[in-house]
Amino acid sequence: MKSKLLVGAAFAVATIGVAIPVVDAAPGGDRPDVACMQAGMDVLKDAGLFAAVARDGLPIETAVAVGVTVRDGADISGVPDPIPLNVVLADHRAGDNSLFVYPWCE
Repeated sequence: MKSKLLVGAAFAVATIGVAIPVVDAAPGGDRPDVACMQAGMDVLKDAGLFAAVARDGLPIETAVAVGVTVRDGADISGVPDPIPLNVVLADHRAGDNSLFVYPWCE
């Protein structure tokens, strides 16, 4: 199941042309940042936005409004707006290699 999810996320990222790391393990053998991903899902659920973001994506403006920032040195020129949920979740799992910094993951 895990490999199917990773393949699905990688395919989704590839089809939209976004270079977001989709990793099974972070550098150094660490596990993907699943706690960060879960925290991000909880933020969306608490705000009543999870279903809308799953359906329509997450507008960058909405993410910025809740404190998300672009990681220093990250190139987000290829990131679509709105960002599909699977891409948002993959970026959360990328830990220090993510394109964005999430306040609930610090």
